[in-house]
Amino acid sequence: MQTEALQKYLEAWEFELTFGEETDQFLNVNVHPHQLLEFMRKLKSDPETYFDYLFCLTAVDWESTMEVVYHLESTKHRHILVVRTKTDERATPVLDSVSNIWATAEFHEREAFDFFGIHFKDHPNLKRLFLTEDWKGYPLRKDYTDEANMVIK
Repeated sequence: MQTEALQKYLEAWEFELTFGEETDQFLNVNVHPHQLLEFMRKLKSDPETYFDYLFCLTAVDWESTMEVVYHLESTKHRHILVVRTKTDERATPVLDSVSNIWATAEFHEREAFDFFGIHFKDHPNLKRLFLTEDWKGYPLRKDYTDEANMVIK
């Protein structure tokens, strides 16, 4: 399915979606955080989309909110989709875990928690992945300061 056809197909679903810049290789879609889990389940289960492979999950600190970006591929249909969602707030960002849909999300979500402080509801083992349990703060947030390793501008 070409990116234009995929967008039209997804627009027919009953979700609050907005679409970002598309390329020949993938489509960007933004979904409301309260619809994320249901939308992701449908992306995997629908035979026309069948996004069976989550190959990247990362976070972005926009200073007013956090965003999580999911890169999905359908190995059956050979198409790629980038799904983005923003948290409702920044201080204690929370999103639903998608680890029960794609097992690989378990480690990706732990990394986003470790470095950005994003909590994933219903994650089976949400704890630090790279940093020690006593580490204070989240080093990839824009407001994080590390006095020992500050880069002077």
